[in-house]
Amino acid sequence: MSTIIVIPARYASSRYPGKPLALLLGPDGVHKPLIQHTWQAARRVHGIDAVYIATDDKRIAKVAKGFGAKVVLTSKTCRNGTERCAEAIRNVGITPDVVVNLQGDAPLTPSWFIEELVTELSLRGKFGVATPVLRHSAETLSDFVLDRSLNRIGGTTAVFASDGRALYFSKEKLPASSSSMKNSTNQPPIVFHHIGVYAYRPSALADYMRWGEGWLEQAEGLEQLRFLENGEPIPLFGDGSSSRDYSFISDIVKGVLAATERDHGYRIYNLGGAGQTSLIELTGHIAACLGKEARCERLPDQAGDVPRTFADIRRASEELGYSPQVR
Repeated sequence: MSTIIVIPARYASSRYPGKPLALLLGPDGVHKPLIQHTWQAARRVHGIDAVYIATDDKRIAKVAKGFGAKVVLTSKTCRNGTERCAEAIRNVGITPDVVVNLQGDAPLTPSWFIEELVTELSLRGKFGVATPVLRHSAETLSDFVLDRSLNRIGGTTAVFASDGRALYFSKEKLPASSSSMKNSTNQPPIVFHHIGVYAYRPSALADYMRWGEGWLEQAEGLEQLRFLENGEPIPLFGDGSSSRDYSFISDIVKGVLAATERDHGYRIYNLGGAGQTSLIELTGHIAACLGKEARCERLPDQAGDVPRTFADIRRASEELGYSPQVR
């Protein structure tokens, strides 16, 4: 079975123009573009035949080629990462068995997470696309509800049928039970967080382009809804009960990288389970995690928990040998 990873990357962004080229300090003490960190993470995934960076921008293409990546140019008309993946394999002229869409701002995605995603799709021969979910903990669910109450849009939730097929995705909390409601085991409401990495079959990508943008996709701003609107089932996997918890690392990275230049790294972000912190405080800590094994499950500190204060983050970073700095 042939499998490739496509990393969609665009320069234009309302929150952070040029984000793929933002420099992050690596564990080797060298500042590298975000897109390079993600590319290196993709190359650590077992069973992958090729990794491509798909971009519509010559600046990103030049930098990516400079660090040795395979680059495929796509049009500026691509509305989302799925369209860019579809266009990329068409432009390269290949038809792999599976195409993985790894977001360009997700360098801390564990290798095993992608490997299990590919396995899930390969075992479900009748499906054309698959994507993972994790169950919200009480803490992350509380943070999600708080964000929405403050009109901050970030994570995505998903609901699914008894056979694991997705019923709907939303940037609102689904199901809309009270955040204080407890089930029979006194646990928080069952709410699943969608992780935005996908595995597709080329035929599903071709269909996706043929259908065009749907009204639910447009209303929610969620690309995967185009599949559901056109009757294409999406099997979901992962229930969050595994000890190899993804810990919402990708959301943490996105929050950190959402800063604009005028913030100079000092803008404060609510990072879910990691509490509140600033870009300048977290950079060294993220760099430390980049230096861990591919199965790094949580932001590391000496106590074993995710650090929750500026002082905790600074101390943990310094103990690990990384200075909290940005460029």
